[in-house]
Amino acid sequence: MSDAIQTTDHTTIRRWIEDRGGHPARVKGSGEGGILRVDFGEPEESLETIGWDDFFAIFDENDLAFLHQDETKGGKTSRFNKFVARH
Repeated sequence: MSDAIQTTDHTTIRRWIEDRGGHPARVKGSGEGGILRVDFGEPEESLETIGWDDFFAIFDENDLAFLHQDETKGGKTSRFNKFVARH
């Protein structure tokens, strides 16, 4: 795996997700705000789609950063991503 990149920039995050065919989501029943995820369209009953405004409001309220990988070690487009605490 190539190195992962950490960002809090909303434009960068949205572009990375949309470039890979994803959209913002959260885990169903995860309470106020919720646990953020990226939904790439594979059947996942546990996720519900949310809008970008709600996504970034939860992201900022929880002081999160977006850890992602642009390419795999083999040079293919990567979907690796994770939400982590800001440092």
